[in-house]
Amino acid sequence: MSLIKTDNLTFEYIRRDDEGNVEGITRAVDDVNLDIERGQFIAILGHNGSGKSTLAKHLNAILYPTEGTVWIDGMKTSDEANTWNIRQTAGMVFQNPDNQIIGQVVEEDVGFGPENLGVPTKEILERVEESLKTVGMWEYRKHSPNKLSGGQKQRVSIAGVIAMHPKCIVMDEPTAMLDPSGRYEVIRAARALNDVEKMTIILITHYMEEVIYADKVFVMDSGRVVMHGSPRDIFSQVDALRELRLDVPQVTLLAHELKKKGLDIPDGILTIDELVNALKRSR
Repeated sequence: MSLIKTDNLTFEYIRRDDEGNVEGITRAVDDVNLDIERGQFIAILGHNGSGKSTLAKHLNAILYPTEGTVWIDGMKTSDEANTWNIRQTAGMVFQNPDNQIIGQVVEEDVGFGPENLGVPTKEILERVEESLKTVGMWEYRKHSPNKLSGGQKQRVSIAGVIAMHPKCIVMDEPTAMLDPSGRYEVIRAARALNDVEKMTIILITHYMEEVIYADKVFVMDSGRVVMHGSPRDIFSQVDALRELRLDVPQVTLLAHELKKKGLDIPDGILTIDELVNALKRSR
C-alpha cells in the first residue's frame, strides 16, 4: 500500500472583504494525483507560486482539500480524528528553522516532541541521542540553538522530527534561507535518512542540484503537476524547464549547450563525472 496518496487533490484560497464577502478565489493546487511508496526519495519542483508548498501542507494535515482526497498511511486527512496520527506519521520541516526551534539547549529542543507524545524519559534520551547522531549534531547537544549556523539549526529541526519516529519527513524548502554550505549539510542529512534509515523523504525545493539523487521528481506549475519522472527524465527536457521558469543543474546545462554545438553527448547529464565520461566517449 502507498504511504502517501492524493486523488484529484484541489485546494482553493478564498479571499474575503472586511464583511466576510467573497472577493476572489485562487486555485493553488489543481487536480493533483500522487502515489508515493515507502522508502522513496521524492522531489517536488516549481517556481514561486506554483503550488508546491500548499501541496506540502496537505501531506501533514495542515490544510485540507477543497476537493479530492489525501491519504497518509491509509488515513484520510479530512477526518479530523486522524490528524494527530497523521502528524506523527509525516513530520514537517519548514523554511525557517527558527520557527521550529523552541528549546534553550539543543537536546531539550529535540526531546520536546517525544515528551509531548508521552514517551518515557529513558526512551526520550535514547531518541535524542539517536536523532542527533543521525544528522551529525550530537557534539552540539549542550549548545544553545541561537549560536548555531543556519544549516546546523535546520539539522536540529530535522533531528526534532526524527525523534518522533515518523515514517516520512516532508521538507518544505528547508534550504531556502541557507548559504551553499548550509544547503549541502541539510541535503546530505536528508539523503542519509533515506539511504541508511530507509525513511521516506519528500523534498520541496527550487534548487535543481538538490534533486539529482531523488527516485522521482514532480514538477508543478499553476497548481498542476506538469512533468514527472526520474531526475534524468526531467533534466533531459532543458527547454521545457526553461519555459516553466526553472533552471537546471549547471553541469546539465553545459552538457546541453555542448550537444547543441555538435558533440555526441546524451541528454540528462546529472554530474560532472557523467559529463567527463561522455566527453571521453565522444572523442
